[in-house]
Amino acid sequence: MSIVLRAWRSEDADVIVEACNDPTTQLYIPTLPAPYTRPDAEDFIARAVHERAAVDGETGEVLGCVGWMPRGHGVASVGYWVVPAARGRRVATTALELLGAELFKTMQRLYCEIEAENAASQRVAMSAGYSREGVARGAGRRRDGTRYDMAVFSRLADDPAGPAPRPLPDLPDGRLTDGVVVLRPLGADDADVTYNLRILPDVSGRAVVHSPLTPSLMARKCAESASRWLAGERAELTIRRAADDAYLGEIALYYSDPVLREAMIGYSLSPEARGHGYATRAARLVTDWGFEIGMNRMVAGTAGDNEASQRVLEAAGYFREVVQERRLPGPEGDWIDNVAFAKLRPAAT
Repeated sequence: MSIVLRAWRSEDADVIVEACNDPTTQLYIPTLPAPYTRPDAEDFIARAVHERAAVDGETGEVLGCVGWMPRGHGVASVGYWVVPAARGRRVATTALELLGAELFKTMQRLYCEIEAENAASQRVAMSAGYSREGVARGAGRRRDGTRYDMAVFSRLADDPAGPAPRPLPDLPDGRLTDGVVVLRPLGADDADVTYNLRILPDVSGRAVVHSPLTPSLMARKCAESASRWLAGERAELTIRRAADDAYLGEIALYYSDPVLREAMIGYSLSPEARGHGYATRAARLVTDWGFEIGMNRMVAGTAGDNEASQRVLEAAGYFREVVQERRLPGPEGDWIDNVAFAKLRPAAT
């Protein structure tokens, strides 16, 4: 399918109304009127100086919108939306690429700000060559007046062609499995089970960061997990039993040192899932995936008295490196020793 950009026309009003009343569009573009009416669409078309319709080059069907706002000094912000039926067909990515080819004739930097929970839009930006810069704190404003953070992505005129690099790529087939356990990316639907696991005293007491946890905070963390994965910070996964999809716990890969290609793993299991080898299986899967995507060293650490976790790591092929005295914050505000483990990338054969 070929995509072309053209000016908006009066006959496009109905398509705009339908697209802008879509719940997902309304959620992530809170500045839109709600409900969005035909007069709203007609007003948009009349003022659409910096907006273009993305249409099917063969049929002329309107598939989405891409636009820009000049910010001065060769800089512009960009934005986009796609009609629900056209999502997942690279419409927004292609539209961004086409827009960039035109704007970079006179501009040097394009950027966009995307809500942290909107991983699909972040994927679009990265596929179009936009690199993640950081977080604009409180840059977004919901309809109720509350503020939220926005992830910032940018592309420069002389950036290389193609997608932005991904330090942590997607899992093959969207999951890892050995036939006994299945690891899937943490998502918004996992908020309740994750919260119930993390508030257990023997889980929260061994967390490196002891911060108050509420259901709403856990819901936000789960919803933003995909964004952290795209940023290359960490890949968070749920552990489930392959036979019946029962929730067993969680495991994560933390990209701790990109220069040295070192990543750390951490995991927690629900009480009823312990003692069956599930954590070892999950650790092996994540560790092997880490080596597949180019890690040189995989590391982990446990409290000195956490013998169960140490047995998990040893069974997963990790070796004990050193005891780091007073390395970890303890549950009572004290400091406790960390037993450091590592596993090295297998030598090429």
